[in-house]
This record gives sequence, C-alpha cells and structure tokens, in this order.
Amino acid sequence: MKIAMTGSSGLIGGALLPALRADGHEVLRLVRRTPRTADEHRWDPQHRRIDDKLLADVDAVINLAGTPIRPRPWTTGYRESLVSSRLDSTATVTQAFAEAAAADPERRRVLLSGSAVGYYGDTGDAVVDESTPAGTDFLAQLCARWEAATAPAADAGIRVAQLRTGLVVGGGALLMQVLGLVFRLGLGGRMGSGRQYWPWIGLRDEVDAIRFLLTADVTGPVNLTGPTPVTNAEFTRTLAAAVHRPARLPVPRPAISLGLGEFGRSSVLAGQRAVPAKLEAAGFRFMHTTLDAALKEALGQS
Repeated sequence: MKIAMTGSSGLIGGALLPALRADGHEVLRLVRRTPRTADEHRWDPQHRRIDDKLLADVDAVINLAGTPIRPRPWTTGYRESLVSSRLDSTATVTQAFAEAAAADPERRRVLLSGSAVGYYGDTGDAVVDESTPAGTDFLAQLCARWEAATAPAADAGIRVAQLRTGLVVGGGALLMQVLGLVFRLGLGGRMGSGRQYWPWIGLRDEVDAIRFLLTADVTGPVNLTGPTPVTNAEFTRTLAAAVHRPARLPVPRPAISLGLGEFGRSSVLAGQRAVPAKLEAAGFRFMHTTLDAALKEALGQS
C-alpha cells in the first residue's frame, strides 16, 4: 500500500513507521518543517494547506498529529494548541483525502485517525466499549470534535476508523519515563484512591493494531487498549514489582489536583475501564495480554 502519515515523529509514529516499511508499504511523511528526505512532504495544517496531488494515489492515511497532552499548566494558549493541532490537522488531511477519493472513486481507501479513550470522560468502574457515549469534560469533548472532523472522508466513501488509544506503555513514553524514575527511587505509590482505571496498551500492540486496521473490515471508533484493564493501584503495584521497589508512598488526591491541575484531575485521577471490543471481535491478537508483560518489555526486561 501507499500510505501517507502525519505525526511520524511522535512515540507511536516513530515506532509505526519502520514497521510499515518492513511490511513493504511505501510511506509518505507529512511534515510541517522543510523536508529533509525524499519521503517527506511539506504541509501546513494551521492554514489548511496541502498539495492537492499528494494524496491522489494514496491508499491509506494514518493521522497521528496533535500536540502531546502533558503535565503542565493548562493555560488558554495550551488548550488552544491541543484543540487546533488536532482539528486543523484532521480537517486538512481528511478534506484532501476526500477530494482524492472523489477524483478516483474506484480506489479502495482507508483513513485511520487518532483519538483517545479520554473520549469517554471519567467512567468509574463501568466497563467501557466503543458504544459508550462521550463524556462532558474538556478532553472528552475535544476527542468528540476530533473524531467528527473525519466526516468528509466517510462521506466520500473512505473506510474510516478512529483510534481511541489508551495509556501507551513503551520505553520512550513520557508515562514510563516519569513513573519509571519515581518508582526506581522508591518514591512511588497509588495515586488518589487508586480505584480509577488506567486503560493501558503496550507500544508493540498499538503499532500492530494500527497495521491490522489497515486491512481489517472495521469502521468507526476502535478502542486501542489492552484486554485486561487495571486500576491505578494495580498499575502502580505492578510497576513497583517490575523495578523491584516498594509502592508505599501514595499520593493524596488534593496533592495531585493542586500540583498537576486539570491534567491531574482528568488524566491521573479520572479513568476508563475501556476494553478493545471491536479489535477482539475482528480477530486481533495481542502480544501482551497482561500489564506485567507490557511493562517488562518497556523496561527492557524481555
């Protein structure tokens, strides 16, 4: 397949790119800076500009662009960046892909576009699958708008799947860099009550699921989460055991809320017991079915 990809320099994109090429696909990287290699092509999502011929013979678009969600103050400017980086990128590439499909309706095409399990908001201990409605907080509504921006592609007859990704457990993930250091220093413990679910997925399974969805007959939202969701207390206990340290220093809810602000309230203290119902129904097989196995690979122990 000929694939155009945004967000190829991020955690997921950086792991996905070589895997796609190893599968024999031709990959065009859409970049905002001056291209440095023959496979890179300049685009400007902020101003909705992209070469109208670039996607003419492309079979698939994988859209992973978006400002990372980080533990920093959520100022008005940062919120605007989270929104615009996702909506502008998705609208730009989706519209261009839809126009390419209109010009060549016989070509079968697929759009795999980023989203997140934050779509559901804080759902407590209720099991969440792709039929669960959107939450009402900032991140949930952002994800809903992000997914809605793919509508022109679906209207043009392109198969569209929205990738509702959970917490990615991988060696280069910010989650692992921060928590790994804290726990290695013996300073880790559950966060808040510890009862909130953290829907994790191993980086290798994230990449393999995207590869799978390129050809699987799946449309609409797809939870990219591991098959055995765990609570924060379970996550922190498992991580502590993996680095051979105790998990005896719980972090109180007020401290997280005060220190991390809205990031802490929405991404640390809230959670979703999300399950990969569509992936499993389509026949996808996970490499890592337990958090312990995913953590060991992320920590270089397997």
